[in-house]
Amino acid sequence: MSDLIAVVGATGKQGGAVVNALLERGAPVRALTRDAGSDRALALAERGVEVVVADVDDPVATRAALDDVSALSLMTTFAGADGPRGETRRGITLVEAARDAGVPFVVQSSVGGAERETGIPHFESKRRVEEALEASGVAHAFVRPVFFMENLAYQLPASGADKAVVRMPMPGTVPLQLVAVVDIGRVVAALVTDPEGAAGTAVEIAGDELTFEQIVAQISAATGVPTRFAELPVDALDDDRGSMFRWFSTLPAYQADFAATKALDPQVLSFADWLVAGR
Repeated sequence: MSDLIAVVGATGKQGGAVVNALLERGAPVRALTRDAGSDRALALAERGVEVVVADVDDPVATRAALDDVSALSLMTTFAGADGPRGETRRGITLVEAARDAGVPFVVQSSVGGAERETGIPHFESKRRVEEALEASGVAHAFVRPVFFMENLAYQLPASGADKAVVRMPMPGTVPLQLVAVVDIGRVVAALVTDPEGAAGTAVEIAGDELTFEQIVAQISAATGVPTRFAELPVDALDDDRGSMFRWFSTLPAYQADFAATKALDPQVLSFADWLVAGR
């Protein structure tokens, strides 16, 4: 068994943040990707990352890609035509591949509230993967991030703007917990490099908690562009996103452990920090 840590989604934002945090720790990394010739995969290889082709829809290739690794950073996404159902299927394939390859330890990046029966389809899909990991017999830990700060990046004031509006389908006075993707990477890296200490851990992570009225005030202060909040009608959303924003609006929703987050990631960013440096 080598010291290699395998990372699923290494060419994406969240998996990429895990890779960055692991490399900062000096850990050897194996990136699992569908296309080893992509620009992002080639950039990882130039940084010393071992890039291995593994399409998660191919269980045989996925299992082979996990040979001789000491741990796995596992994440799934509901993006794609098959939505949350496909996310669950792909996640279970990864869990079974890790079990069959004898991977000693797995850290799953899931979602805040996954264990609390939210009824949100893309939260429940991640919970089904958690349950498969619990049943697998593989030592594991769960990282459950809250709302990504990066989800607001496209609504920040454009260069040269004289005003801006942030629109979300929830009241501006209800607090929402937030986390930066870089901090998800740091927390996962802290856990996945400490199998003995981290096994059995389940931590909901966040860097801040703000209402959207507070969020736009911080955007205005950071950018110098007057920014206001506008509430959108939640009924215009599909069932998945609609159920999520209704859940956000009915407290308690996310229930992050801020102290545990900071213990794992002393550099954790507040939203104001992220506006300056994180984005």
